Amino acid sequence: MEELTVAAERFMRSLQARGTSPNTQKAYHSDLRDFLGFLSDRKLSLDLNACREWLFVLSDNGATKSTMARKASALRAFTAYLTEQGALETDPGLRLRSPKLERNLPKVASELSVGEVLERLENLASTDDPSAIRDWLVFELLYATGMRVSELAGLNLADFDFSRRLVLVTGKGDKQRMLPYGQKAQDALERWLQLGRKKFWIPKAGDALLVSSRGSRVGVRQLYSVVAEQLASTSTGQAGPHTLRHSAATHLLDHGMDLRAVQEILGHASLGTTQIYTHVSVERLKKSFEQAHPRA
Repeated sequence: MEELTVAAERFMRSLQARGTSPNTQKAYHSDLRDFLGFLSDRKLSLDLNACREWLFVLSDNGATKSTMARKASALRAFTAYLTEQGALETDPGLRLRSPKLERNLPKVASELSVGEVLERLENLASTDDPSAIRDWLVFELLYATGMRVSELAGLNLADFDFSRRLVLVTGKGDKQRMLPYGQKAQDALERWLQLGRKKFWIPKAGDALLVSSRGSRVGVRQLYSVVAEQLASTSTGQAGPHTLRHSAATHLLDHGMDLRAVQEILGHASLGTTQIYTHVSVERLKKSFEQAHPRA
């Protein structure tokens, strides 16, 4: 068991070296610690039956399908690593199945709701209050680009090509992609740089795009609060930045953008992940039809 514990530590270091997201590293570390504890308590060897038994116990204790799927993924990644390192002759993870997840359609704000928020934020920004200008920019950039809130929090001024209205974002696994943004986002960006950021910036903020009133880089939690507060006042109701990302993707498809182009914008590794938004668009179309057609 001690050998497996050491191997798990090496595996975690390999994940970090590959640029795996911190959230994934944290989840896998917790999952493997629990799994190795399970093996130790029951004096089991690491094989397919042990993996299946652990997942069965978790399911019996009420673990959700999404939790089970993540834990199975952690096991498969670990056993694949052990096999590559020669610690296992065959990889038991190849035959370890995840529970089939129910795929719920993501929550999407209507174009009207997003428009209401943006108009309200632009009006507030016209008072030259730096916090109001920053909130307007946050909403404009998230909706204009479909970027993740963590990607927005990490933006620096050097990431922008202002003349071509392009921004370089760093996503999961440190993968970078260039995203276009429109004139309204450019207007909010210029107003922030000219009137807002200067009032908050202090040397410790460095090149950070978004700066708090204390002069530090604005974090994900604060950005989440900004978006959630604005969407709560619309027909969309309680929702966060990911709903704005879903909305941007869906609205792009509604207006005819190619699915692969949307995939590139969102930074999805698989086209299958992006295809959920085609279902959203179809559902919206069906709902509109049922509301409008006299024989629906």
